[in-house]
Amino acid sequence: MSKKTVTDVELKNKRVIVRCDFNVPQDENGNITDDIRITSSIPTIRYLVEQGAKVILMSHLGRPEGKADMKYTLKPVAIRLSELLEKVVIFISAPEVVNRQVIEAASGMSAGDVMLLENVRFRKEETKNGANFSKELASLADIFVNDAFGTAHRAHSSTVGIAEYLPAVSGFLIEKEVKFLGDAIESPERPFVAILGGAKVADKIPVIENLLNKVDTLMIGGGMAYTFLKAKGNEIGKSILDEEKVKLAAELIKRAEEKGVKLMLPIDIVAAKEFNNESERAEFDSGDIPQDWMGLDIGKKTAELFREEILKAGTAVWNGPMGVFEMPNFANGTIKIAEALAESNGVTIIGGGDSAAAVEQFGLADKMTHISTGGGASLEFLEGKELPGIAVLMDK
Repeated sequence: MSKKTVTDVELKNKRVIVRCDFNVPQDENGNITDDIRITSSIPTIRYLVEQGAKVILMSHLGRPEGKADMKYTLKPVAIRLSELLEKVVIFISAPEVVNRQVIEAASGMSAGDVMLLENVRFRKEETKNGANFSKELASLADIFVNDAFGTAHRAHSSTVGIAEYLPAVSGFLIEKEVKFLGDAIESPERPFVAILGGAKVADKIPVIENLLNKVDTLMIGGGMAYTFLKAKGNEIGKSILDEEKVKLAAELIKRAEEKGVKLMLPIDIVAAKEFNNESERAEFDSGDIPQDWMGLDIGKKTAELFREEILKAGTAVWNGPMGVFEMPNFANGTIKIAEALAESNGVTIIGGGDSAAAVEQFGLADKMTHISTGGGASLEFLEGKELPGIAVLMDK
């Protein structure tokens, strides 16, 4: 089911309120350290401006817990947006987000003006999807545009509630996310390969269950691999283990076999005595990790096997690092996966979160077909769930 986008509605002289994801990292002086979320929203904002809309932007930042905590003000975002758009972005720091001053400023806007509201999470109703706050936001505009994929899995006032009071369409960012993730899941170019990593098995179980019905090959690395290795009877030493999920991991291995899905686990591991970069480390076959050592990355042979499989893929989706990539000595597996995806001729999709951070860090972002802007949202998409922030948009 395709959803209406900004190109499907009349925008001239309309007040358009846009939910963006400006939840950007900042240093202790409030300087933005990574503005990819802001730059990603620019195409939608520019289009609205060019069409003669009056553009009102809103977002959350951090977790102010429903209070007007100025540590989380969006003022630095307004300054950065003004630079990127080369025009003044109107910003009123209202603790209530919507107050008389904001309402007056919104009604006095001219075509092409851009305004940014204060952090929507300054209001406790936001995360509870309170109707009164949704109405206040809706009262500022004629059309609602959701372009915040990173929060599309949350039913909040600014993502879902507002759509009850205004016609709702998607911006270019959500449209792109739905296209790439949707096509990958529903009609992928084959072979379809998924690479899953990260530490927590529990987070990825529903994803694995959904992907076993879709993929040709499933590779598992990162901290979650040890629960699967344990399920196969391997000695994993002090490696991270989800004791409660060992039985389920064994069932998933069996299910993959029944479905003819090639399930690949690490065959060798880079292990260390301590959880730090300087620790003594060595490579072991995945069944032979010494009892007082812990696995912190996939080994060279595994990285090479995974690479060969990725290069054969028509579609490859990656979510979660292969090891503790923040530590240079345990980053090799994650780097090798990123490089294989960069080299691939297939469609390559990076599922947000740490994987997106890794490809950015290694300077390979421009070699990927699509990098998702939402970690949690892309995971839920891969689980086959309908995201509330997308479900409320008007159908074409």
